[in-house]
Amino acid sequence: MNKAKAMNRRNALKAGAAGVALSLGAPMINRGMYRAFAHSGESYSRRTMDLVRENLVIDMLGLIALSDKKVEKWVLTPGGFGEQDFQEFNKSGINIFHNAYGISGPGAHRETLEYFALLNGFIADYSQYFRRIDSIEDMDAAKSSGKIGVLIGVQNAEHFRSPDDVDLFRSMGQMVSQLTYNSRTVIGNGATERVDGGISDFGVAIIERMNKVGMLVDVSHCGDRTTLDAFELSKKPVAITHSNCRALNRHPRLKTDEAIVKMAKTGGVMGITAVRNFVRDREPTTVEHVVDHIDHVVKLTGIDHVGIGTDSDLWGYDDLPAKQYEMLKSGYKESYGFRDKIDIDETGHPRKMYDLTEALIRRGYSDDNIRAILGANFKRMLGEAWGR
Repeated sequence: MNKAKAMNRRNALKAGAAGVALSLGAPMINRGMYRAFAHSGESYSRRTMDLVRENLVIDMLGLIALSDKKVEKWVLTPGGFGEQDFQEFNKSGINIFHNAYGISGPGAHRETLEYFALLNGFIADYSQYFRRIDSIEDMDAAKSSGKIGVLIGVQNAEHFRSPDDVDLFRSMGQMVSQLTYNSRTVIGNGATERVDGGISDFGVAIIERMNKVGMLVDVSHCGDRTTLDAFELSKKPVAITHSNCRALNRHPRLKTDEAIVKMAKTGGVMGITAVRNFVRDREPTTVEHVVDHIDHVVKLTGIDHVGIGTDSDLWGYDDLPAKQYEMLKSGYKESYGFRDKIDIDETGHPRKMYDLTEALIRRGYSDDNIRAILGANFKRMLGEAWGR
């Protein structure tokens, strides 16, 4: 989901620089159940706690902050991100956040430069909490050192004025780029465009350069033909970092079985999102329906091609101030099908990875398979996409 649609452009860029951290310290309760938060009554099984705490956990579309108020505090106020903020992220169990916003329009190049400058500066200012992710080794180092890994991405590619701009932004830390957001660009077409003509000649050149410099191609918001073209054109794995299965929910932003199978053939991984209208078209909509999408991808491709991309921050959309919440919803076509709530109850909070893990255990997934879903699959794929 495009945070830039929900707030002014300046704040959208500054939001990308908000801070987080990781590791887990959870006191034991009893009977093999553990508290994920010291002051919370929520408890999880020993197996869930160990799986989240001991393994690399990647949210392949995990935003740092949705709330304008958090952005103001963390980014615009010197020293605004402190130990108390760190502890909230620390206990989430998420080690790597792929922080990506949708930036579009005539000023996309300049505004993306500003976004990168702010985010890189913030990571440097709070280096006791952060580590920028430029390699697989950085992921391992972030996990072992107790820092949060920040993977820089953009949910569009309009800032690439030429293939040389791919090199420029890669040198600034961009490791992932969607080819389009929801609308038509000079590269291809988005998921809510009326007609999808596929990837342009310019888009072919951009994909070739992304492959060369080691930048992951992401087609989460692309239209159907543009999505399929990317799989055919890329010589490296192509990801769907945050989407769900159209076979389970007829929504234009979701992916067909054909696309999911072809993604897997590139070596790609699909991150399942917990946005309510992407999970199910009616109520009730629960974490069990999120796992239905994981099951579907596994049946189509095997366990190696599915992960998590929540498409949210730790607190979710429904926690936003009312005015900002309505602005966000108004920025999308009716085909998005927003309902009264955007979040799912079990995943619209900082302990979402624990609830997802409990649901995977209930569904009968083994520990090895859960490790793969929580982060190992995306780690493997990113290594292949970034290799030169």
